[in-house]
Amino acid sequence: MRLITILALFRLTRFWNLVIIAFAQFFAAAFLLDLHLSVFRDWHLFALSISTLLIAAAGYIINDYYDIKIDLINKPDRVVIGKSITRRYAILFHTFISSTGILLGVVVGWKIGAINFLCVFLLWLYSNNLKRQPFIGNLAVAVLTGLSIDMINLLYNLHNTLVIIYSLFAFFMTLVREIVKDMEDMKGDTTFGCRTLPIVWGIRKTKNLLYVIILFFAIEVIAINKYYLLMPAYYFILILFFPLAILIFRLIRADTKKEFYQLSQLCKLILLMGIMSMIFI
Repeated sequence: MRLITILALFRLTRFWNLVIIAFAQFFAAAFLLDLHLSVFRDWHLFALSISTLLIAAAGYIINDYYDIKIDLINKPDRVVIGKSITRRYAILFHTFISSTGILLGVVVGWKIGAINFLCVFLLWLYSNNLKRQPFIGNLAVAVLTGLSIDMINLLYNLHNTLVIIYSLFAFFMTLVREIVKDMEDMKGDTTFGCRTLPIVWGIRKTKNLLYVIILFFAIEVIAINKYYLLMPAYYFILILFFPLAILIFRLIRADTKKEFYQLSQLCKLILLMGIMSMIFI
């Protein structure tokens, strides 16, 4: 029974997504700020990362807490709350780890503590209301994802351009992925009166918006490279533009729940590749 509970917690808190967040923060500090191995001796960075992971985990819990009925339609095999973990224990666990994340942020610095508090509130608002609205919920998650990387600048009181660039990369890729996930979850969202972009606009118009977002993102990357980085073209072709071309090609053809799920996973893979590319900066 204890093993089942631990495995359920891992699934509930999206353990591997949390690992990606941790990698993003440590890689940003080590390779973008040139701190290298000294990051492993900085307790402030460890505390920041743990607080971020706790708040992200709490966000996943509160999201599943409010979405039990929708998830039973969209992804019944992945529902944890109400099956392996009761609703009461889920909300208690959410309250505990989100409060711990805020307090740990305050230990690092009052600004980080304040931002952590706002993140917890925004994640609750997203789960309770924003995710059922067109675009605003997608935007909220994308902002929080980008912010998780830019917090490294705040921690060290810097305005490092590379950190900001990767924050924007995380923002755009998360925005695309969240909209794709809405297309994947249309059946359950429609049943319970959600007004996400695919429901309000339809699949075709939502895809057109994604093309615009991806194009804008690509143009921004080219401009940033021209004026700030001056990195070889092959770097962006292999790490970014080739995967984006695959994403667009598959997005054009996608029209089933399974295909949209695969696109969502591809977005996650591109995000992970981008994080790993910090090593070569």
